[in-house]
Order: sequence, then structure tokens, then C-alpha cells
Amino acid sequence: MQTNSILEKYKIDYLLVNSTNEYLVEYPSLSENARYTLTGFSGSTGDALIAQDKIYLFVDGRYHTQADLEAKKGVTVVKLQLGQKQDDEIKKLIEPDKVLGIVAKKVSQSRLEGFGDINIKLLDKDPINDYTEPHREIPSKADEPKVLNTKPAYFSNLEEVSYLTGMRDFSKDNSAKIWQKLFIDEKGQRLFEDSKSAEEFLKNYEGELLVDKTTINAYDYSLIKHPIHRPSPVKTMKAVKSDREIEAYKKAFERTDKAVMAIREYIESNDNLSEYDISTRLREEFIKYGAKSLSFNSIVAINENSALAHYAKNSKDVILKDGSLVLIDCGAYYESGLATDITRVFVKGKPSELQRKVYTTVLKAFLNAFHSDLKTGFEIDTLAHTILDNAFDGFTFGHGLGHGIGINVHEAPPNLSQNEIAKTEIQDNMTFTIEPGLYNPKHFGVRLENSCYKKDGKIHSFVKMGYEGKLIDFGLLSEQEKEWLEEFKIL
Repeated sequence: MQTNSILEKYKIDYLLVNSTNEYLVEYPSLSENARYTLTGFSGSTGDALIAQDKIYLFVDGRYHTQADLEAKKGVTVVKLQLGQKQDDEIKKLIEPDKVLGIVAKKVSQSRLEGFGDINIKLLDKDPINDYTEPHREIPSKADEPKVLNTKPAYFSNLEEVSYLTGMRDFSKDNSAKIWQKLFIDEKGQRLFEDSKSAEEFLKNYEGELLVDKTTINAYDYSLIKHPIHRPSPVKTMKAVKSDREIEAYKKAFERTDKAVMAIREYIESNDNLSEYDISTRLREEFIKYGAKSLSFNSIVAINENSALAHYAKNSKDVILKDGSLVLIDCGAYYESGLATDITRVFVKGKPSELQRKVYTTVLKAFLNAFHSDLKTGFEIDTLAHTILDNAFDGFTFGHGLGHGIGINVHEAPPNLSQNEIAKTEIQDNMTFTIEPGLYNPKHFGVRLENSCYKKDGKIHSFVKMGYEGKLIDFGLLSEQEKEWLEEFKIL
């Protein structure tokens, strides 16, 4: 791809190449992911910047190794450390008086404004791949529409639209969202069939509209004549689940546990399985137990690959042999359209002492976080770091401790990390993951993830799937930790 010719054609000096689509979703298909087309990197987050004769790819700690392995020749991988923000690093590369091109439909209005006084040229089309939205199936009803007492408001965040309407669409894998935008006023809800009809509405609407700059793309925002800027009330509404949603989640995880237990038995009773074999069988098990689709592409990572926090290849050539460790991170959607998420680590045959020590240390971090009475995700994440940081030479914990779950597999709030949003108190009926991990690219990685909820001030686990007895070094556990572990099965 002749990147310099793109810059010349659009009369720009730099081009921001996004990983998202016009709905600003987290997991677009690779066919609509311009960043993937440009760089070859398949991770879920991270953008690229085209400069004169150079391409930069920005990735956080989850993807440092994966980006090195996947990035095309000539791509410079910028490895963000904890606390570093992608756009701050991008701005450092923009020379004064130079022009940065940004695709208007693929950046939120708030992010656009965050570039400050940089000279920006908004582009109507994506120069890397101008994706055409496919036909979507007619959504199905999964819940009652939510009543939102508000002035006229416009919503383009798909999770919020799905939540407010109570509708789900399972036609696209890794998603239960409906692919439509929404207008709400005192008369009720109005769904738009496609992006063009939403754009025509915005062009012709003369009144004031409530919008959240963090979730509306810059193109849609530019069409609104009288915007009123408010944080979306739906973020906090959908973060606190109803009792009905909590019960739906319990039923969903009963089936998720069965699928994961079945894949454990498959691994135990078969030899020479590849990552691909396990991933294929896992999908079959999810469908067998009633899943509508997966909530994300399952991660099946053997040995060194398990050190890549969001490994995605599931190779046919990587084989599980005696002594091999395999990490499986997976989840699914069922009738409620709520995403499940679980990670377990298994070993074929007899584990090594290092495998047992690392596994047990990660388990200690989970147990202490799970039984913590701390109020915020920021505090709980800090607690996990006191256990995991510097526990073993070469093993690191480079991602947040957990995230909210709901219609999307990643929601916020709540959040368990060192980010500012994690300082929000975790309330009753909030649903979230606790997923400590330790990773060493020369050896392996261990991550143990339970999806949880808070009730009556205490954390409870949706996941009932147990832990691997042969991977636990009970001598490393305190008496209190052993007592806590009794709540879960030892397999």
C-alpha cells in the first residue's frame, strides 16, 4: 500500500487509521477494520498513524508481543506502558503546522476535540478501506423497553440502543447488539433502519438534541444543529443490572460452565490436539448448550502463546502435548443477549513446579480480590498488584484486573484497573470480571477469570467452574485462602 500517495491525494501530512467502525464498536469484523488492513495486527484495540514514509502502530500491554508477531514489515510498534495514553503519544508525533487526517465517522466527537489545536482535516471516506454496512436480520425482543425521562436525545452507541429498546440481533457473531441508531422524545422511541436514514433525520431536525460526545461519531455530531452535551444516563443505568438480568446471567453461566467443563474433559481424553481443534470443539459445546453465538472469538493458547493476553490465532500447528499448558478464554450469548466471560488454564499430564507456582499465585490474587471489601475497582486492582508484581522473575501482570459485562462483553462502569473510571464505586447488581494473570513470553501465561456480581455489599461469582487441583501448590496458600477456596470446586 502506497501510504505516501494517500497523504498526497488527501492533502494531509498524517492519517489516523482506526480499528473501529462508524458505531465505534470494540470488536468490528476484520473486513471493516482499517487498522488491520494497514498493519496486519488483529488485536481488539489500538490505532495506527501514517506519517511520511512511516507507519506507527500503538498497542497496550496486552498486545506487545502479539503486535511484534503480526505487524507487517515496515510498521513501527509503539508499546504503551501502564498510564500512557494512545492519543497523547500520537500528538507528540504531529509536527507543528502539519495536517492530521481523521475519518469523521470513525472517531468520537470527544476524541476529536481531545486533539486540541492540532490542524485536523476530517475525511468523509476511509482511504484504507471504505466499508459498506451489510444487511442485518430483524432484531428479536429479549427484554422490555426502558423508560427514559429526557429531552429529545440521540443514541448511536449500539449497546445503549439495544438496552433501551430491549432488542437483540444474533445474526453477527460475537455480538447481540442491534445495528441501529435511536431517537427518543416525549412521544417514544424511533429506530432508524440504516445509517442513511439516521443522517437524513439529523440533517432535517431543527430542535435541540441531547448527545454524549464520547459515543457519537464526529460525522453524526456535525449534522446536529443544536446539540446539548450530556454524559449518557444509559451508561450508569445499564451498569446496574435488574434482578431479572442477574437471574438471566446465572442461567447463562450454568450453560457456560458446562461447555468449559466439556472442553476440559475433551482435552483430558484426547492426545495431539491443536489449538484449532480445541477452539472448534469449544464452539460446538457452546452451541450444544444453547448459545446463540460466541461473545468473542475464543482464545485457545498453548504454552508460550498463553503469554499473549489476547492471543487470537488458534493455530492448527500448535499441539497440546504431555506437560503442555493451555489457557482458554471464552464466552457466549444466550436468549438474554448478555455476554458471558470465563478463563481457565489446564495442563496435559503432569505440571511443572513453575506452572504450579505461577498458577497458585494467580489464584491467590483472585481469592483476595474476590473476598475484598474494598469499594472501588481501582482499590481492588491495586490489591492484586501487591500479590502479582515481582512475584516471579520475568512474569508480569500488564492489564486491568477486570471489566464490566453486559450486552457487550466489555462495559464501563464498573472497571477494575488503574484508570480513572475504576475509582467509581462498585454498586450492588453491577456485573464484572475478576481476572488476574501472570505472563512470560519465554514460558507461558496464566489467567484465571470469573465473572461476578455484587449483592448486599459482597462479591458473588456467576462462574461455578472449579480450579485444577494438580496445578495448585497448597503450601503457597494461607489458611484463610484455603478456606476461601472451599467455595469453589477443586477438579
